Amino acid sequence: MFIKQISVSLDNVPGALSLVSEILGSEGVNIRAISVADTADISTVRCVVDDPPKAINILTSKGYSVKETDVLAVETPDHPGGLNAVLQPLKDARINVHYLYPYLGRASDQAVVILGVDKTEEAEEVLKKNWVHTLGNELYNL
Repeated sequence: MFIKQISVSLDNVPGALSLVSEILGSEGVNIRAISVADTADISTVRCVVDDPPKAINILTSKGYSVKETDVLAVETPDHPGGLNAVLQPLKDARINVHYLYPYLGRASDQAVVILGVDKTEEAEEVLKKNWVHTLGNELYNL
């Protein structure tokens, strides 16, 4: 099952990310996974939160432009080379991984990564067929 990721573009200035974290935290929204990629002027913040609709509403009301995207949360073996148990089946199915970032906690004894891919539904089927566990809404409650 897919999960929702929210993305926000921020001016690449000191304190911009801190303000978003402060806004979400003060409203009781927990960031479960986060990735920040920057250019000279803009940072793109991608995150998985425990209440995506609430986070979108809060950030939008504060003037931020927020994008919601379906991504996959995938358990990956936590040992050297374990990530390839996820990546190899996607490669074999010719599914492109646009980005990947870690979940900040653990859903079990496995590491969890968030995947943004070009064919989300197909990627989920490929991973399930290869015995890779994808996490859905339960990830928000962990």
